[in-house]
Amino acid sequence: MQITWLGHSGFRIEIESAVLLIDPWFTGNPMFPADRRDEALAGATHILLTHAHGDHASDAAAIAAEKLIPVACIHEVSEWLNAKTATRTIGFGKGGTITLNGARITMVNATHSASIDFSDGGLLPAGSAAGFMIAGEGHVIYVSGDTDIMADMGWMAEYHQPDIGILSCGGHYTMDMDRAAFASRKYFNFRTVIPCHYKTFPILAQDASVLRSGLPPGIELIEPEVLVPLRF
Repeated sequence: MQITWLGHSGFRIEIESAVLLIDPWFTGNPMFPADRRDEALAGATHILLTHAHGDHASDAAAIAAEKLIPVACIHEVSEWLNAKTATRTIGFGKGGTITLNGARITMVNATHSASIDFSDGGLLPAGSAAGFMIAGEGHVIYVSGDTDIMADMGWMAEYHQPDIGILSCGGHYTMDMDRAAFASRKYFNFRTVIPCHYKTFPILAQDASVLRSGLPPGIELIEPEVLVPLRF
């Protein structure tokens, strides 16, 4: 299994026979080297969107059309993408599980706003924000999506037992590093934590030192580098 950061909240996850692009945002992303776009997209089989904000979803339709792959996301975003851009979509909801090329993806709750903010029509309602539990090859990856701490993390951790946490923790728009460390201690039994939604803009945390110092002993914190694969 391989996890590759695409900058901000974007990831490429190669698991089972799937190559999943999570919230792939390239246009305007200061973390992503534009000349390496083809490398990031090579062999992609599916796109997963946690919610519809532009720094997560604005490139999804173009990538889906270019690679001839579907976008899996919450029902309302699925309907909008299909109607407005003719994107092939897989709409599902929280608690729903889909199997993509052998990888099992369950949509779980997140607490965050979720409007479409990159449309000519102004702000549009778009369901609600979500995270994912992605299971395969003996691992369960928790992709938090944009969220704060929530009590739901307790049963989510107990039920899904993720060993890898990809946590949005840059602060201001999501939980910060200290809150992500608290959530990890209180709710989860991660072996590995990977921070995201940080460094992109000055308003966000620029390193994960606070998260690192707040994690219990034995948890590996990996600060990813853009387009450098992490193998598990």
